[in-house]
Amino acid sequence: MKEVLVLTTGGTIASTKTENGLAPGLAAEVLVSYFERRPGVDLSVENVMSKDSTNMQPEDWVEIAERIQAHHQAYDAFIVTHGTDTMGYSAAALSYLLYGFDKPVVLTGSQVPLGMAETDAVRNLHDSLTFASQTDLQGVYLVFNGLVMAGTRAVKTKSKSYDAFESINYPYIASVSEGNMMPLYQPEPETPVLTPSINLDTKVFVLKAFPGLTVDIFDYLTANMHGVIIESFGNGGLPFERRNLIPGVEKLTAAGIPVIITTQILEEGQDIYLYEVGKRVADAGGITAGDMNTEAIVAKLMWVLGQTRQLETVRTLMQTPIAHDLDFV
Repeated sequence: MKEVLVLTTGGTIASTKTENGLAPGLAAEVLVSYFERRPGVDLSVENVMSKDSTNMQPEDWVEIAERIQAHHQAYDAFIVTHGTDTMGYSAAALSYLLYGFDKPVVLTGSQVPLGMAETDAVRNLHDSLTFASQTDLQGVYLVFNGLVMAGTRAVKTKSKSYDAFESINYPYIASVSEGNMMPLYQPEPETPVLTPSINLDTKVFVLKAFPGLTVDIFDYLTANMHGVIIESFGNGGLPFERRNLIPGVEKLTAAGIPVIITTQILEEGQDIYLYEVGKRVADAGGITAGDMNTEAIVAKLMWVLGQTRQLETVRTLMQTPIAHDLDFV
């Protein structure tokens, strides 16, 4: 018998109509009744929280991770039902917080609430149970619209359609349909590089570059943040004419604050040394994030800073593949 625990956190999948719009309100016991019962699978449920995922915070990621760890010995797999708006962040965060976890953890949700016409929730629940009960893989995954993604690679790309999530810069792990799982990609095993840690440092800031961005923002960041992520242009470039942002990167780096450089372009990552506008950023101390997505970078940087603020160690860890988050830098 395979023991599977469903942890509910709210989200659209558990939402009902209120005078202020849809809001989580479906009891965990009702939600779990929508799962298709399977021979050889024993399903249990536990409510962790009931909130719209827009209200999810890093402290909530920690609570979910701690709940899973507390039940590690009792269950063979875990399913977390979650709102879609920040599920990519939560999937990435749990991938780090549960670093080295030796059982599958599956996140899923829906674009339309359970009990409403045209809901995609029932399919996603069935598919998540299929994957959770049939896979031999360990770690954190996201299941949505018949596809399985690594937790650090899933990004929400659509606000209404059922195929709301895509696996960015990484193959889909499996497809799921009508109770059957078809493996599509076997991730390479990773050699552990850190002792598992459940600490997070939330003093992280994401800055999106745009033409006209004031250089004054770097004064605030230097005084208040422990880590900065810059969504640059193209392959990692930032302007150095007129509003020159390069001294801002240098200032942060000189203060011991890691500056992680990612790109606003969703696919194919970055090559920060390809153009002068990128090489100047790297020379100023910018830490390239290769083909990682912003959701994973945010969670990883909080997790790394929760363990160390030594700049070169942060650089090394951010550029070390963990939970399949990074293929190149």
